Amino acid sequence: QVQLVESGGGLVQAGGSLRLSCAASGTIFFISEMAWYRQAPGNQREFVARITHDGITNYANSVMGRFTISRDNAKKTVYLRMNSLKPEDTAVYYCNYYPFNRSWGQGTQVTVSS
Repeated sequence: QVQLVESGGGLVQAGGSLRLSCAASGTIFFISEMAWYRQAPGNQREFVARITHDGITNYANSVMGRFTISRDNAKKTVYLRMNSLKPEDTAVYYCNYYPFNRSWGQGTQVTVSS
């Protein structure tokens, strides 16, 4: 059974940075595309960024140039480096396989104060 465990969230001031981590289980990680999503209160979950098994990336327009997704296949971990954070980035952040999502983890809360 695939498990996803996100960590690294917190409270940060606008303009600050955070790095999120997502530890994945399962043997398919090495050949799978992975993605980060986020869900703000009252909103639907939305796509943030994705990365192929060999490192090709794609970003939502709202985070392009500020966020960087990366992965360490040996550690089965996906990262999201978030710079120049804005209050509108406040959300619970999740990772998952892409495009066919598996069971969601608990997510990690990111709160950006103005």
